[in-house]
Amino acid sequence: MQGITLRYLQEYIKSKNINTNKEMLLAKLTEEVGELTSAILHNPDRATETNIKGTIEEEICDVISVCLIIANVYDIDVEKWIPIKENIHNEKWKNNVVFDPK
Repeated sequence: MQGITLRYLQEYIKSKNINTNKEMLLAKLTEEVGELTSAILHNPDRATETNIKGTIEEEICDVISVCLIIANVYDIDVEKWIPIKENIHNEKWKNNVVFDPK
């Protein structure tokens, strides 16, 4: 299976016509980050192919999904902006790591 691109995931999520109320999405993101925090602190079990419920893996996917919904609401092309932000990080932290997803 070929890897999933952010662009594909963002377009896929957009096709679902999810509620795009900005205040609701902010609340949902806060909820999902809280669930991720809880999973990290209280659930050492890792996801399996048959059980993902309540795991760190599930909650990370939920946070990413909500972030991409928010990006869609604001018409933000995440694939465009990640390299720019990574270059800023690399310059700030002087880690000599080149961001080159090609």
